[in-house]
Amino acid sequence: MKLPEGFVASGISAGLKRSGKPDFGLIHSDGPLNWALLSTTNLVHAACVARNRFLLGGGDNVRAVVVNSGNANCATGEQGALDNDAMAAAVAAHLGLAGPDEVLTASTGVVGLRMPVDAILAGVRPLAEAGGDESDGFARAILTTDLTLKQSAVDLPGGARVVGVAKGSGMIHPNMATMLAFVMTDAQVSQAELRQIWQDVAVATFNQVTVDGDTSPNDMAMVLASNRVPADRDDLAAALRQVADELARMIARDGEGATKLITVRVTGAFSDDEARLAARTVAGSPLTKAAVHGSDPNWGRILVALGRSGAQFDPARCHIAVQDVPVYGGAPLPFDEARTSALMESPDVLIGVDLKMGGGQGNAYGCDLTADYVRINADYRT
Repeated sequence: MKLPEGFVASGISAGLKRSGKPDFGLIHSDGPLNWALLSTTNLVHAACVARNRFLLGGGDNVRAVVVNSGNANCATGEQGALDNDAMAAAVAAHLGLAGPDEVLTASTGVVGLRMPVDAILAGVRPLAEAGGDESDGFARAILTTDLTLKQSAVDLPGGARVVGVAKGSGMIHPNMATMLAFVMTDAQVSQAELRQIWQDVAVATFNQVTVDGDTSPNDMAMVLASNRVPADRDDLAAALRQVADELARMIARDGEGATKLITVRVTGAFSDDEARLAARTVAGSPLTKAAVHGSDPNWGRILVALGRSGAQFDPARCHIAVQDVPVYGGAPLPFDEARTSALMESPDVLIGVDLKMGGGQGNAYGCDLTADYVRINADYRT
């Protein structure tokens, strides 16, 4: 996928994964990048998360992001922080940057193992030399248990471009949903504006994804702007929202062991926040996820999940539909269960909820719960 102006990306195999698959990725620019970051709320977090948060607080521009996959470099103590710093310093030195503070870092993989620093340092030169104007190599290098590349692009009126790349398949739940997401744009936007836009975008997209109820210690979603092309703020915000929403749905669709994407669309809530809360709860309900896998239009599981979500509503007034088939309207509705079950065989299942409380609305994305999810995670380290 063609990158926005001012960006170069690459991905190689540095020998970090036993499989030999690509495992080392780099994004960089020949000029300063404005940036914004949202990261995991898990109290257990990786060295890369701590370092990026510190740099975010400084408010300075950056020039590069380096990512290793196959090793989370989390719960590795002071040595883990030193290893993470060494990776950033090596990239900065090779690119001729002012210092390592111009390099953001990200890691993903197994928790509790020291990062293979020698292989990483040896891989920096070939990684930088592999750079080009396409995102595919980088997108491939950041994957772990993912089965698909996750990329999205939108062109703005006036010529600016937004390109997003993400990974995520398991250990997925707000806040943040487990992922690494890197969104690039050549639109002109101030750092302050970019950070406000990104906060609003992530709340409605990345933080509305759930696969298994676990929140990773390495989650982060960042946006980088090279400021090459004039752009309208509202157009940029809409493009970032579209790219992030598409990436969020790709992550949910590629959930470990998943066969179906579940979209929960809530309307009529007291507020947008409550709509998103209700939608997330339904999308994350193990019973609802299992019912979707079995193509069972068991609306009772949806209703009960709504009841524990924390959103305000009257069960005697709300409406529920599955695949646009009304199944509940304050009381059970007559519907053709066999036909509805057949509609749920689709790889895309829509659950619609109207809480009848106000104008709030929001979506959440999840996936069905399958036996393969257990198998994948039982065998994760073996």
